[in-house]
Amino acid sequence: MRDAQPGMLRQLFEFKETERKWHLPVLAGLCVGIPVLAGYYTDNLQDGKLASMAALVILYIQSQSIGRRMIVLMASSFGIMLSFTVGIVFGFNPVVASVVLGLYAFAVHLVLYYLKMVRPPGNFFFIMIASVAISMPHNLETVPHNIGLIGIGTIISCFLGLVYSLVTLRKTRSEDEVIKVTKNQYVNFVESVTFGALVGLSLLIGYLLELEKPYWVPTSCAAVMQGASATHVWQRSAQRILGTFLGLILTWFILLLKPSLLVISIGIIVLQTIVEFLVVRNYAIAVIFITILTIFLAESGTALTVNPSELITARFFDILTGSIVGAVGGWLLYNERVHYLATRQIRKTRLSIARRK
Repeated sequence: MRDAQPGMLRQLFEFKETERKWHLPVLAGLCVGIPVLAGYYTDNLQDGKLASMAALVILYIQSQSIGRRMIVLMASSFGIMLSFTVGIVFGFNPVVASVVLGLYAFAVHLVLYYLKMVRPPGNFFFIMIASVAISMPHNLETVPHNIGLIGIGTIISCFLGLVYSLVTLRKTRSEDEVIKVTKNQYVNFVESVTFGALVGLSLLIGYLLELEKPYWVPTSCAAVMQGASATHVWQRSAQRILGTFLGLILTWFILLLKPSLLVISIGIIVLQTIVEFLVVRNYAIAVIFITILTIFLAESGTALTVNPSELITARFFDILTGSIVGAVGGWLLYNERVHYLATRQIRKTRLSIARRK
């Protein structure tokens, strides 16, 4: 047991080797940065930030085949727009919003497995966009405008992704490697139900606690539940809480300097590049910069400058709550006993229905 503890601590801070090319983080920073800078120079920074969130779809550019790469990127762009639309339409009531988000998270988790899109970031950005949209003030008049901004962000990423692919893949003709993860159909269904239920529950908890920005809770929950095993989930939970704490302290110091909106806009580009460089190497250190990035992206200019101490305290509580719910969800997600009982009950139900027919 004593030997295991140093090993776990070492895993929290060790840098992993990766085959990710250095220019992919630069591409991600560029995709996110263009909408933000466009918003700043047109005095519509919040619109630019919303479009830049959608531009994160560029992170689904994973294939080595240019054909499949662009198909996945465009399909993911449609998924991002659908996620935002679902969120912004059903955010009129906390209970309805929580149920809809849970059902949507269930459907996304279930479908992505059959589409063979299980590699990171997986379902995360679809859930994040839906969570942000569902927590926005419900105003049907602004729906077309906001969906248009999401579309602009995805178009920018698709265009830059195509140019990037033509440049980097022009000398390669390698076939695409599709990672095949074989699961029993019942196991995948149970995992999807668990994932959806915990994401929906986390949003409801955010509403019950009367949090100002409840979407931080399901977003953190979904991020923690991305782990590949129960141990990995708990590790990610610890990394996220620690990284968030350090990131919030650093954010607080930055905000005390009262940076201009232009500095914040440029900072978003730099931070996105750093995050994509670090996230595949060390999640705990990456979360430090993810925390600063998400606050700069999600918060309005007024919230960033008026009372940074109150903002930092609120965000830490939000993320801590979501990480705890995600850790519990991860235990359920990979608990063999739960899977066995749930699978057996599903089979019994199917047999009972078949006999009645």
